[in-house]
Amino acid sequence: MFHRPIGPLSFLAALVLALWGAMAAAQDLPARFTVTGVAAGDVLNVREGPDASARILATLPPGSTGVEVVELSPDGRWGRMAFREGSGWVSMRYLAREAAYPGPVPRPLLCRGTEPFWSLRLSEDGAAFQSPERGDIPLRPLGEAGGRTGAVAAFDAGGETLDLTVIRKACSDGMSDRPYGLAALVWNRGELFLEGCCALSSR
Repeated sequence: MFHRPIGPLSFLAALVLALWGAMAAAQDLPARFTVTGVAAGDVLNVREGPDASARILATLPPGSTGVEVVELSPDGRWGRMAFREGSGWVSMRYLAREAAYPGPVPRPLLCRGTEPFWSLRLSEDGAAFQSPERGDIPLRPLGEAGGRTGAVAAFDAGGETLDLTVIRKACSDGMSDRPYGLAALVWNRGELFLEGCCALSSR
């Protein structure tokens, strides 16, 4: 059961100031990109490693959007993108960064974890929390605040508060080889405390 709200954005702002400071521009990932500069009828290869001779794992058609890059190769020429069960490398020469959501917490965003299983989904149209024990719970935003390395948000879950903390750092779901560039903490200022990873995706 979620607990009643005990404070507005002042609580969130204090947590942000305690957790995050300045960070280098190289850490501005993960981010979403669009495939550009690829001719009609051609494709952008997704390779096993950051090298033009590495094995091709998949392809992306021209104009593909929402390509999430979670890290760059040391020379910055290749970006690592996540699959459902793994990852591959694409040439950054053919990717254009998409405009970021203007709020502190990125959208779309899908955070989830295991043991226990749970998910928290954010879109520009709404938000919802889901777990086997609690089912689907619509969330109403109460406020959010953030910095260069992460953000926090509070939601009303039917008269009770659910808090989300998102941190820019490498994260693993412990069940697949998929890399994530965001770690998540979900808690209700009571007995509920969940850990997981987030993707810049709606699914």
